[in-house]
Amino acid sequence: MSTKSWSTIKDEVYGEKGTLRRDGLERDFESFKIGLMLKKAREEKKMTQEQLADLVDKNRAYISRIENNGSNLTLKTLYEIVEKGLGGKVKISIEF
Repeated sequence: MSTKSWSTIKDEVYGEKGTLRRDGLERDFESFKIGLMLKKAREEKKMTQEQLADLVDKNRAYISRIENNGSNLTLKTLYEIVEKGLGGKVKISIEF
C-alpha cells in the first residue's frame, strides 16, 4: 500500500496549482484558517462571541459565521475585529 501526500491528493482531486478549482480551494482554506485564528484569539481573551460582536458593532451570528468559515469577511471588518475587538494587529502579505 502506498501513501500519498496531501499535496498529491490535492493535485489529483482539485487540479494543480494555478487551475481555477485548485485556486478556489486554496482561497477557501485561507478563509477557514482566518476564522480559526480569530476564534482562538477570542477564546484566549476569554471573550464570548456576543462580547466581541458588541465591541465591533456586529451581531453574534456574524462572528460565528466568520469563525466557522471565514466567508464574507472584508478587510475593514477583519481590522475592526482584530484591532478594536481583540487588541491585536493585522499583518498581510501578498505573494506573486
